[in-house]
Amino acid sequence: MNRVDALLYASGVLTPRRTATLEVTGRRSGRQISLPIAVTELDGQRYLVAMLGPNANWVRNVRAAGGRAVLRRRGREQITLDEVPVTERAPVLRRYLAIAPGARPHVPMNRHAPLSEFEKIAHQYPVFRIADPDAPLRRPT
Repeated sequence: MNRVDALLYASGVLTPRRTATLEVTGRRSGRQISLPIAVTELDGQRYLVAMLGPNANWVRNVRAAGGRAVLRRRGREQITLDEVPVTERAPVLRRYLAIAPGARPHVPMNRHAPLSEFEKIAHQYPVFRIADPDAPLRRPT
C-alpha cells in the first residue's frame, strides 16, 4: 500500500497538497527507498515528522545519509533534512497532528492540547526541517 501511495503522492494528482514522496538511500542496501509522507508547514518552514519514532527505517536512513534526500511532488527536489532539537519540536508536532489524521493513532496526544503537553513527548518523535541542500546541517541537542 505504501508503494502505491508513494507513486500517487509523487505525482501530485488527486492527493492532498501536503503529501509527497520521500526518497532516501537505504543505509544497508544502498537502494533508493521511497515512502509517502506528510509535509508540515509552520512559520514559513517545511518539516517532516517521524510518527513511528526514532527507530523508523526512514529516520535511520536519513541520518545515515547525512540528511540528504529527495522530495517528490510533481517533480524532484533535492533536499537536506536538518534534525530539529527536542526543545523546538512541540509546535511542529501539534501542527503535524492537525494536518495528518493518519498519524493520530501513533501519537498519544490530542491535537488541540497545549504546547506544554507536546513538549513532554517531543523526545519520542524526530522532526526534520527541510533545508536547502547547500546549507550547513544543524545537529539536534
